[in-house]
Amino acid sequence: MYAVIKTGGKQYRVQAGAKLKIELIPAEVGSQFDLDQVLLVADGEAITIGRPLVNGAKVTATVLSHGRHDKVKIFKMRRRKHYQKHQGHRQGFTEVQINTITAG
Repeated sequence: MYAVIKTGGKQYRVQAGAKLKIELIPAEVGSQFDLDQVLLVADGEAITIGRPLVNGAKVTATVLSHGRHDKVKIFKMRRRKHYQKHQGHRQGFTEVQINTITAG
């Protein structure tokens, strides 16, 4: 059984027991929360596609840790204009483990 969820503006294909890094959410480490924006639920041959969400479906996950990704370096330059700009960014993430998938 798997599901496709939407969180942080991105879509993820998840299964029970899977670990993944999603956009930073305000939750304590060790706490459980529900992801209710489920776009698709597949159980063997039965596939339920939402329009746009599957009614009554939810995915329960546990927060494992919080962290920050590797630095992304941004370099802007205009040739022959003596313009250079250096910038960096580290995006925060929350690592979660998927516990259960409940179909609606």
